[in-house]
Amino acid sequence: MTAPSCAPATAASTELVVLLTEDGVPCGTAPKAQVHHSATPLHLAFSCWVLDDSGRTLLTRRAEVKRTWPGVWTNSFCGHPGPGEEPVAAVHRRAADELGTLVTAVAPVLPRFRYRAEMADGTVENEVCPVFTASLAADLAPDPAEVGDWRWVHLDDLRAEVEQDASPFSPWMLLQLAELPAAAR
Repeated sequence: MTAPSCAPATAASTELVVLLTEDGVPCGTAPKAQVHHSATPLHLAFSCWVLDDSGRTLLTRRAEVKRTWPGVWTNSFCGHPGPGEEPVAAVHRRAADELGTLVTAVAPVLPRFRYRAEMADGTVENEVCPVFTASLAADLAPDPAEVGDWRWVHLDDLRAEVEQDASPFSPWMLLQLAELPAAAR
């Protein structure tokens, strides 16, 4: 499959991701369903870590039907801002879509995070992915097509789990966990 070019997509009803130049400048869009493959173009995403007052974070296990990294444990939720959508607005939208809840206190913690990761089948993630923290404003009602399981874990316990065996976790979660600032710990 060829990589989408930095040109506008035409399907209005299709969820679009924002393509980026190597400098992180938006340069077009591509359908989300077609952007992740062996030559995934650089595109805009975000990650969010939901934290509670006890120092725990919400971990989710990606549903088995997910195109990328099905069944792995990861940070609370992720997504892609649409064309013209601010990342914070995308965080609120995806919290509702994926977790079935509202979030508050959305704050950037790693605004320049970028990563590239490759699955065993050759599928690549290639994202500029600002990382946010947030708090829950309501009970969880996760979409089973997005979330296979979920649990709360103290960040120190998560770090110990990762040290013992990192294989159950998404590559972006592992990179973000290592970089989370002290305020999120």
